[in-house]
Amino acid sequence: MGRCKSIIIDGVEYTPSTPPAKKRDGMKYVICRTYSAGVFAGYLESRNGQEVVMRDARRIWYWTGAASLSQLAMEGSSNPENCKYPCAVDRVELLQTIEILDCTEKARLNIQGTPIWKS
Repeated sequence: MGRCKSIIIDGVEYTPSTPPAKKRDGMKYVICRTYSAGVFAGYLESRNGQEVVMRDARRIWYWTGAASLSQLAMEGSSNPENCKYPCAVDRVELLQTIEILDCTEKARLNIQGTPIWKS
């Protein structure tokens, strides 16, 4: 018997919860959106107000196959071959972080597995 993908009760769709991404050295895998530096996905090392330090972080320069960063954090991209994520950097310090989204394991694997975009 297959796993239930969703069920509709009284017009409301319910879906099973998805597990959070595996931690690395106690750090959560997240997507951070900044005021002016863009969007990054990686491991959250620290946060002090709007200042965030991420490890093994990829800039999410362009994505397709997800309607929003929220969907990207939950499901990853359904079209990763057309996403533009450059190589990961070991460490990045982000100022003016305005949004932090916890990622699921499915999304982490998807983002990390997306081919490196080069120009």
